[in-house]
Amino acid sequence: MRLILLIAWRNILRHRGKSLVIGAILFLGALLMTVGNGVISGMAAGVEKNIVNGFMGDLVLISDKQKSDNILFEMMGAAIEPVSNYKAIKEILQKQEFVDRFLPVGKNLAMVLKEDEATPSGAYLLGVDFSDYRKMFPDNFKLIEGRWPRPGERSLLAPAFARQQFYDFANLWLVPEGGGKPLEPWPKEVVGNLKNVTVSTNIVMMGMASDVNTTTDIRFPVVGVVKFGALNKIFGHFCLVDIESYRECLGYFTASNKAVEVPKEEKRLLDMGGNDLDSLFGSAPLVVSNARSSGSKPPSGATSPLTLSLSKGEPSAPANVEDGVYNLVFIKLKPGVPYREALSRLNRALADGKTGIRAIPWNKASGPIGSMALIIKSALFIFVTLLFCVAIIIIVNTLTMAALERTSELGMMRAVGARKSFIGGMFLGETAILSALFGGAGLLTGILAVKLIPLFKITSDNDMVQILYGGDVFHPLLAAPDIVLSLFQLAAVTVFAAVYPMSVARGITPLDAISKD
Repeated sequence: MRLILLIAWRNILRHRGKSLVIGAILFLGALLMTVGNGVISGMAAGVEKNIVNGFMGDLVLISDKQKSDNILFEMMGAAIEPVSNYKAIKEILQKQEFVDRFLPVGKNLAMVLKEDEATPSGAYLLGVDFSDYRKMFPDNFKLIEGRWPRPGERSLLAPAFARQQFYDFANLWLVPEGGGKPLEPWPKEVVGNLKNVTVSTNIVMMGMASDVNTTTDIRFPVVGVVKFGALNKIFGHFCLVDIESYRECLGYFTASNKAVEVPKEEKRLLDMGGNDLDSLFGSAPLVVSNARSSGSKPPSGATSPLTLSLSKGEPSAPANVEDGVYNLVFIKLKPGVPYREALSRLNRALADGKTGIRAIPWNKASGPIGSMALIIKSALFIFVTLLFCVAIIIIVNTLTMAALERTSELGMMRAVGARKSFIGGMFLGETAILSALFGGAGLLTGILAVKLIPLFKITSDNDMVQILYGGDVFHPLLAAPDIVLSLFQLAAVTVFAAVYPMSVARGITPLDAISKD
């Protein structure tokens, strides 16, 4: 082995030109493969941080009646099917040891109404319990104006991007109640046009759930303006509101509706069939008031309920916010849990519990955003693979030409007793030495480049570029497995590139050397 390596090194020095060409190809290939692996890993980590850990979790629960898995930006703002049995779902989730956290939310489209304009605009509403939301996604956005909502308070947090959209399309500029100095300056076009802009501390919205017969226009006080840490132009479409106001706006049963205890006399009246109308004239005293309770809304597919007021009624039970209607449940898995296994086990548990709910992965739930992330990641992987193949082809061609040009030398070596295995080992040794020197240098340079790139803080406001970046700052990442992968790719290039030239060199005979001379 030592003799083979010594002769291989001597041959490299004797053929410096071709050696440098092969070395440059190996250096460039190793550099680009290493940086490419870093970009792919950085993107995967960024997507996980910003979408999975920052907005919707690993899995999303939706109703079996929901036709499309794309619940983030449904086509034409189609309504998301309601979920009215959250307590049963919660019991099942609490029994799954692979579930870390979960959060029920309401999500649908609403119309933004202006009193002085007949043409409404739209906005996505995300109805949440604010304290639970901040526990689930603690670092996904920052408050740049106003304050955080108080428990039980009707309130709205407006993303900076949504506020800009209201200004662009409705000439409406939202400011938090109580004012306060913004942490970020307002856009220059707004500051210069304040005299002609409607500045408001509240916004009126009306739900657009197509499966509910009645919706309500709700005036939401704006208590704060927030900005998402990354993908702000994507997540910034969603205004966060308290869950009870969301239910009122969309026409769903609120928790306070379900907390009302119905007296026995009302139950008798509600249970009467069409053929039992004569019982209305019985001796039991019933006093019925045809009035709607404030903010009461029916569940999916039902009309607005008739509120019955009796002369004698039982006191109302305290409202539990979990009793009302939701649309989705976001789920975070514990670290290291196999993704597909968790999805399969959870769907099996939900089916066994007859909940009428199914779990879908985040990339399906996020629709085109998840698909775009997968496409970009796949494209990068294909690019690295093509680079891998091109490097092999160029090196094979160069080594083969070198073998043919050295026919006399190799034929003489065969004539003095060198075996085919020795000739093949010599060519493999030459390639291995070049790969170790130049490819290793390229790999180290790639690692250094990946470490230095984040220091330049390369940013972009383009949504698709931010998906490539995995956030608003380009941050490639190389962990130990990525470096091992780069080493494996370099070794594979070395072996594959040497196979054909080795066979050509092994096939050279002393007669070929004499014929050439």
